[in-house]
Amino acid sequence: MIRVAVVDDEPLARAGLRVILDSAEDLTVVADCPGVNAVETVRRRSVDVLLLDIRMPVVDGPAVLREVVRLPNPPAVAMLTTFDSGDHVDQALRQGAAGYLLKNTAPEQLIHAVRVLAAGGRLLAPEAAGRVIDGYLASGRDAEAERRVRVLSERERQVLALVGAGLSNRAIAGRLHLAHSTVKDHVSSLLAKLGGLNRVQAAVVADRADLAGSPRDEW
Repeated sequence: MIRVAVVDDEPLARAGLRVILDSAEDLTVVADCPGVNAVETVRRRSVDVLLLDIRMPVVDGPAVLREVVRLPNPPAVAMLTTFDSGDHVDQALRQGAAGYLLKNTAPEQLIHAVRVLAAGGRLLAPEAAGRVIDGYLASGRDAEAERRVRVLSERERQVLALVGAGLSNRAIAGRLHLAHSTVKDHVSSLLAKLGGLNRVQAAVVADRADLAGSPRDEW
């Protein structure tokens, strides 16, 4: 069962998300609360995925995110918002968010997103993904990305390429014929070698180093 926490200062929004998520047999909302109680709630409850509103009047989403990612075994965090500002996307990803979703996401897509995040994947709303891609394409940091991936082993480069292609750990394990636990170890190792990046940031490095375009069929 995937355990989800919802953080939003609007009780009606929390109630609506709870109804949607609890309608899936494999999801359960273990907590919902406003931003001011978010960090303590996540600390006390066992949470796999945290849906976190960005704009809250007392304690906003970025402030909560900064604290949550420092917790032992933090949940995968998806920012949930009505806004698709490029600044918000960049800030969320740099601080460690694994997802960025708009509040008008269809219920079935939201449920799918939570499953992807719980499996170790990442997910951006199409509106946000376009901004991220445009921003990094304009940054011209190919040489830096290539330098960073040179510290990885060949297997870690293969795993990173598949992370860049959007595959979850379980899907990568199937593609490379490895144990799921082995893939988790490779992902943890390569993220550390790349400077403590999260999966979204590592995927961008893979793209900038052109790993995502490698001939995977040969693996």
